[in-house]
Amino acid sequence: MEENIVHLLVEDREGHTHHLEAPTDMAMNLMEVCKAYELPIEGTCGGMALCASCHVYVLSDHLLAEPSDDELNMLDQAFFVKDNSRLACQIRMHSDMEGLSVKLAPVGQ
Repeated sequence: MEENIVHLLVEDREGHTHHLEAPTDMAMNLMEVCKAYELPIEGTCGGMALCASCHVYVLSDHLLAEPSDDELNMLDQAFFVKDNSRLACQIRMHSDMEGLSVKLAPVGQ
């Protein structure tokens, strides 16, 4: 593994899997990484856990930080929420994220 790089799998809404590389030394979150690869994730609030437009399903068994109250409140208002739902803007990139696998949640109306 390259130093300061983790490898991620992101399944888009059409079922295509994208292999991404993310730096761990730039304080990026998953939403920012997806946007950098031009995946269809909005993040309209800019990563402040205020909109749920970066809703994803975590498919791998990574131990993530507990969701904040703000994140839980947004997920309570989101469409298509599951037990493995998270906001991508709240998932920070660090070395423990190697192999993280997520799926973009459907866009709610």
